[in-house]
Amino acid sequence: MMLIGHRLSVEELAAVRADPTAVDTLLYGDLDDDEVEMPEPELDLDKSWHGIHYLLTGTAWQIGEGTGAAVLGGDEIGQDGGYGPPRLLDPDTVRAIATALDALDVETLSAHFDPDAMAAADIYPAIWTNGTDDFDYLMSHFTELRRFYHAAALNGQAVLLAIT
Repeated sequence: MMLIGHRLSVEELAAVRADPTAVDTLLYGDLDDDEVEMPEPELDLDKSWHGIHYLLTGTAWQIGEGTGAAVLGGDEIGQDGGYGPPRLLDPDTVRAIATALDALDVETLSAHFDPDAMAAADIYPAIWTNGTDDFDYLMSHFTELRRFYHAAALNGQAVLLAIT
């Protein structure tokens, strides 16, 4: 399971609100055309998404305000692709998340990194106690998450997230 994200222009946001089936085309391209490749997401957290959510919230699944909504937040929209429907975050929420993410530093996140607690909470993927430096893996993807939200906020964009 990987988490991907797309930034949505005002026009794309209006289109998915008017017709939620448009979400699939934005995320996956033309599913009826085997020749067309899936669009590149602006955000690809790989399998780090659940670990990052844990660092941001201290929980496996609870969603809060600000950073608590960065990975699993938003309103469900469109079809369930197997791991739940995609989620839509409006531009105001995106700005709040970007501001909250910008306020975090590595020391704060490092204090939340507890491989044993993450394993006990079944944080995906089940790698936390294998002895590798998983914190660096999470931080490299956290940097991408922060960059993604910062760009979306600067451009007044909405965000579409999906676990694939």
